[in-house]
Amino acid sequence: MNIVCLDMEGVLVPEIWIAFSEASGIPELRRTTRDEPDYDKLMKFRLGILKEHGLGLREIQATIAKIDPLPRAKAFMDELRTLTQVIILSDTFEEFAKPLMEKLGWPTIFCNSLEVAPGGEITGYRMRCEKSKLTTVKALQSIGYDTIAAGDSFNDLGMIQASKAGFLFKSTEQIKKDYPQIPAYEDFPELLGAIKAAL
Repeated sequence: MNIVCLDMEGVLVPEIWIAFSEASGIPELRRTTRDEPDYDKLMKFRLGILKEHGLGLREIQATIAKIDPLPRAKAFMDELRTLTQVIILSDTFEEFAKPLMEKLGWPTIFCNSLEVAPGGEITGYRMRCEKSKLTTVKALQSIGYDTIAAGDSFNDLGMIQASKAGFLFKSTEQIKKDYPQIPAYEDFPELLGAIKAAL
């Protein structure tokens, strides 16, 4: 029994925080998990910047509404889901992901949630579990699944390395250089072919 676990941002859709950085004109918000391996540190940094600029969930959701999946991402997901079960494992938040899941045809996503004040200020966040991607892959394996994983960032490496087959997709040159043992792909047909071979 196989199940494919995919990262979302950078793999299926553009990076939300980079899009919001461009929309808001705040370059510091371009930092992602490709740059900062410590997610808690990254999120505290982001929330501090939002507070400083008086920005909240409403403004971020307005940017997300204009984001489309990466070219061919939906066709890739549609075909992959005819072959096997697929779960998106993301460190994003339910409040960000919903409109993107609609554009991808409502695949299953496991992610986190935000703490939002009545006025829309993001006051904190709740992680679903510690090391959520690796923990979820291990949990799936414990109930009889062989996992195949793909992602682009530091926070994807645990699930990729713990899986039966794992791939980097649209990753950074530095991560590819640091992990030469992980096959790396740049386009969806290549990734689909690699996953098919692993099924």
